[in-house]
Amino acid sequence: MPGTGPWNSAEMIDRIKSFFDREMAPPADEAEGGPGPAELRIAACALLLEVANADDFFSRNERRHLRALVRRHFGLKSEAADELIVLAEEERRGSVDLWGFTNLIKAHYSTGQKLVLAEAMWGVVLADGELAAREDHIMRKISHLIGLETGYLAEARKRLEGGGGPAEAAGR
Repeated sequence: MPGTGPWNSAEMIDRIKSFFDREMAPPADEAEGGPGPAELRIAACALLLEVANADDFFSRNERRHLRALVRRHFGLKSEAADELIVLAEEERRGSVDLWGFTNLIKAHYSTGQKLVLAEAMWGVVLADGELAAREDHIMRKISHLIGLETGYLAEARKRLEGGGGPAEAAGR
């Protein structure tokens, strides 16, 4: 039905604009033409939500872990992190596939940033203490789509499971 989707309402557009203006205004000297930090944050957050929902159950522990991760990873206050998660979820639900999100990450993240994102995704997947086959599959699919080699994906999981935490030095 036209006008009923999340991206067709004037209210949603106003919320997105307000969020971008308030939390993610680009520096004055940022080059024109490419995606800004807001688009990249929404894309990364949408991928985190995709893995969180991969097993059809977004547990309380996964939700808590995701919220803390978004706050820490992007340096956002609680309200801004919550708003980013809501916007990313609406984008994810309105998308027919993951290509738009993964293409942005593939084109604009360094290998180190992709590795940090993979570790963050593993953290969300493993937050409930279980690894479902669908979660493992979606991790491999996303990693392939963002151009992260299989060895890097295994390295990210091993680092996370070993208690090393995210590779902060390679982060954003």
